[in-house]
Amino acid sequence: MTDYDAVERDIRRELSGLIDPIQAMTRVVGMLKARLPAYSWVGIYRCAGDELLLGPFVGRPSPHTRIPLGRGICGAAATQKTTILVDDVHSDPRYLACSIETQSEIVVPIMRNGEVLGEIDVDSDTRAAFGDADRRMLESVAAMLSEKL
Repeated sequence: MTDYDAVERDIRRELSGLIDPIQAMTRVVGMLKARLPAYSWVGIYRCAGDELLLGPFVGRPSPHTRIPLGRGICGAAATQKTTILVDDVHSDPRYLACSIETQSEIVVPIMRNGEVLGEIDVDSDTRAAFGDADRRMLESVAAMLSEKL
């Protein structure tokens, strides 16, 4: 069983001394992917005008390096300013296919003062891989990252 509190504590400790945003994002995606076996792909998109730009990620290469706001699950999470959890991406018409193996996805906006700065995007090759513990932990990590971006 995953100790989400320990993962969150370790990420907080890791980020405490970092100033560089790229370094902070890189550490977060690496730690999430390494510590949570169901996380097949972990990446961070940054908001740039009316689109999301792929930043650091760990996992299979993605064809979606730029996503218009409002498009796909990532674009929807950014425009709605809310976490979106999808148990079966193949049944969600918003899903932008990245890998045939991907079964579920969670996207968590990184926000400061009501503005979306970016988002944490996690895919899993397991259907319904994410639950409330993932949501809470990732939302906490997003809040930590908001201080670095």
